Amino acid sequence: MRWPPPPDWPNRDLSRQVMCKPHRWHVQEDGTGPTLILIHGAGGSVHSFRDLLPILARDFHVVAIDLPGQGLTQLGARHRCGLEQMATDLISLIRQQGWHPKALIGHSAGGALALRVSQQLKPTPAIVGINPALGHFEGVAGVLFPVMAKLLALTPGVAGFFSRSAANPARVRNLIETTGTTLPEEGLALYRRLVADRGHVDATLLMMAQWSLDDLLADLQSVRAPALFLAGDKDEAVPPSIPEAAARRMPNAHVVHLPGLGHLAHEEAPELIAGHITAFLGKLPSRIRLVERPQD
Repeated sequence: MRWPPPPDWPNRDLSRQVMCKPHRWHVQEDGTGPTLILIHGAGGSVHSFRDLLPILARDFHVVAIDLPGQGLTQLGARHRCGLEQMATDLISLIRQQGWHPKALIGHSAGGALALRVSQQLKPTPAIVGINPALGHFEGVAGVLFPVMAKLLALTPGVAGFFSRSAANPARVRNLIETTGTTLPEEGLALYRRLVADRGHVDATLLMMAQWSLDDLLADLQSVRAPALFLAGDKDEAVPPSIPEAAARRMPNAHVVHLPGLGHLAHEEAPELIAGHITAFLGKLPSRIRLVERPQD
């Protein structure tokens, strides 16, 4: 997708561009108070938080960020789409903008990014993972998936071919439903627009090809920040056993199950998700220093 956002893009009035090398980032920002940063998953964009953001902005300063090359963020370096590189670039953006997040809220792969980023910020923010993708694919998929992703990312024309074929309404609906989520037509239409964009698909393939959780998973025991993992019981992309296993290895993490919700739980039930986030943040110990964004 190209700047500026389409006239009907969700929360378009909150959008702005930020140049922080090597990328030209798209962020949406609203509200005042302690800062929350929202990080979407692979193949998504800030549109995924279209309903959650304004709810949280009633009490917080909320910043949603498109990942490099995805949504409306312009990719500045094709080799910087892995977990460690993205985390480093997100930290640079956060520091440049003077944000001092109370919490990092990440969906799916964004949950892994939230964990990695939190380790390098002072004061250390809390972490909320919405169906956080914190495990490896098992069996044959664990071997074939990274290899196939690399081949697809390196093959000229694959992104365009995928965009043309996958933007079919029925295919997008089937893709979303395989994750255990049911979205209304307006939500599906937004994903169709993303999938139809060759640049967005290319960046998603690059992210998949460069992604590795090995170092993060090895460090989980050292992640001492308070963490809440929200696990949709119907999630077929990241089953609840994944965040449960990760939480057992972390000293200050716990899991809340979401009956009847799938991988895109924050799109299915934004008020419920916002309630869990607000309750969790309200219970944080007072020794965690909060930095508020002043009123404009």
